Amino acid sequence: MALTPMPQTPPPAPGSDASGGKQRPGDRFVASIQQLCANSKQARAELRRGLGRPVEQCTYLHRYLVPRIGEQLHPEARRAHYAIASMIAALPCGARAGGPPVAEAVTPDTGGPQRRAQTRPNLGASLADAVNRGLFKPGSAEDDLHLMARQSSDSLHQRLPSLTQRILKGGVPLDWAVLLNDLAWWNHRRDQIATRWLESYFRVRTTEDDTTQPKESH
Repeated sequence: MALTPMPQTPPPAPGSDASGGKQRPGDRFVASIQQLCANSKQARAELRRGLGRPVEQCTYLHRYLVPRIGEQLHPEARRAHYAIASMIAALPCGARAGGPPVAEAVTPDTGGPQRRAQTRPNLGASLADAVNRGLFKPGSAEDDLHLMARQSSDSLHQRLPSLTQRILKGGVPLDWAVLLNDLAWWNHRRDQIATRWLESYFRVRTTEDDTTQPKESH
């Protein structure tokens, strides 16, 4: 049987489907890990041991994650699930949820699931929000995004734990399910995903600039 990278077809980010309310697998996985970390200090400690590591080095994580992920997942998607679980577990209790996803709104012109998925913040949008709040310098954040856009999945997995912790500890929402989907497809669609991150970053930064820039008097 052929392996598939994710249990749903990209590019829509995980979230409510078009039928109105059924959770996608990515959201169910994230909610399950958040609940597990809230209920078990031992599980949280063992999940943290997977930070930045490939699945083959995550011996202590299997007991928690194998029952929660699909048996036929592609290895890259499997690693994405392990990475997200580890990053969630590494956060303080108050930051672990990462904030609720942005509400989805059906637009008059399309009304389709792809359009609704775009309302959920990806890593670029969250990073821009962090810059707007003074947690990152703009030049540093942009350098990070451009660097990640050129990196392999292995390098990205090494870089993300410290970046996501800094974002979330500053009170900025991060949609774990969207990041899960992006990581699972990174090696196959890196250019497309990196472009979305950069576009989202500059949209959020431009919005902030527009609201803070003084208006010219005529």
